[in-house]
Amino acid sequence: MTTTVRTSAFTEPDRPKNLQIRYLNQVGAHVDVTGSGEHAENNRWKCHGCKDTSRSPETDWLFWMREKASAHASACRAIPLT
Repeated sequence: MTTTVRTSAFTEPDRPKNLQIRYLNQVGAHVDVTGSGEHAENNRWKCHGCKDTSRSPETDWLFWMREKASAHASACRAIPLT
């Protein structure tokens, strides 16, 4: 039995100092969740492939961001162009 580890085909973007979580989308582009952490309202996600981002800054608690960023990464097939 072989265990395969999926790696990104793209250069990893710089890690911001407030990076909480980093996902890979379907083709290896990075989706970052940044902010102050679990009990903060300033958490955001951003896709480095399609450039989509979270839209509700007043309710961006980390437990919501995990779910939203993971769902986006699972569906997105955009590659980073820069």
